[in-house]
Amino acid sequence: MTRAKPTNVRDWVDGAVAAIEADQHRSADTHLWKLDVPALSGIDLYLKDESTHPTGSLKHRLARSLFLYALCNGHIREGTAVVEASSGSTAVSEAYFARMIGVPFYAVMPRSTSPEKIAAIEHYGGRCHFIDDGRRIYSESAELAARLSGHFMDQFTHAERATDWRGNNNIAESIFQQMSEERHPVPAWVVMSAGTGGTTATIGRYIRYKRHDSRLCVADVERSAFFDGFATRNAACLCQEPSRIEGIGRPRVEPSFVPGVIDHMLRVPDAVSLAAMRVLSRRLGRRVGGSTGTNFAAMCFHAARMAAAGEAGSLVTLICDSGERYADTYYSDDWLEANGLDPAPFEPKIEAFLLGGGKLEMDFEESLG
Repeated sequence: MTRAKPTNVRDWVDGAVAAIEADQHRSADTHLWKLDVPALSGIDLYLKDESTHPTGSLKHRLARSLFLYALCNGHIREGTAVVEASSGSTAVSEAYFARMIGVPFYAVMPRSTSPEKIAAIEHYGGRCHFIDDGRRIYSESAELAARLSGHFMDQFTHAERATDWRGNNNIAESIFQQMSEERHPVPAWVVMSAGTGGTTATIGRYIRYKRHDSRLCVADVERSAFFDGFATRNAACLCQEPSRIEGIGRPRVEPSFVPGVIDHMLRVPDAVSLAAMRVLSRRLGRRVGGSTGTNFAAMCFHAARMAAAGEAGSLVTLICDSGERYADTYYSDDWLEANGLDPAPFEPKIEAFLLGGGKLEMDFEESLG
């Protein structure tokens, strides 16, 4: 029996998938840094550096998975316009992959989006579609995709299903492989903030699938619905104010947020996130972004609890992106003043904990799974 040859459509899709897979094979895995904190005897802190991806952030992994998911499900074909609701790192990464396979890309964003973000998206050939009412970002994205006969990528719905959480080089598998030769190879805690919820879903599912004795802490920010949705078990929770920590926190509990895989949630004040960002930047000798500060603050919270209980073990979190993207925001005193944020009182408290290993003098809202 003679097998039918793939159609021209399949030929193009095969080529697009091959191009994305080849790009992944050209990339080495991101580095896992061990932070030197002598005061925390028996407790080791690790940071997986996602800022070294070609597009500079953790969202590079998500964009790759979303494109492969859409291609293999028949949503993107030759010439299909791809639309995304994003003004940040996801849009930059998706523009990169759209250019790679030769399809047009549109990022739907508020008109107030900074020129730096617009330039980063346009650098990879993306087009920016501006709206005046940020609450319409989802509906306008879907409508634009329909007008273009294109595909709305919809990261906030598809992030948790686009990644193979059982393995296949996902971020969770990478973390546990890189930890395998360490003093405490199975982390006591993996700490991660939520943007779409896709990364936390992948990590939480992988921990359960592999039966690791690790717990997942998800750190949320002030202006976000995730913490309240988790604490009240109400997926309809809303937040009326936009997040000030780029890339994380959402006005609604997104479809990709999977509360059942989370062991513990913290709500980290924005000023504390930025204080932790600055402390960590000084220790690394280079700038990290605000979402990394949120991660690091939550990691310090759990390290302090472990130290107080006399426990030994390891904790892992992520460097989500570089702080160089935020020179005019988080690292600008004028921006901090305009947004009513003062990280200065919290920096010495975090430094004192890292230097002395004692109590972390801060209170966070928390909720158990």
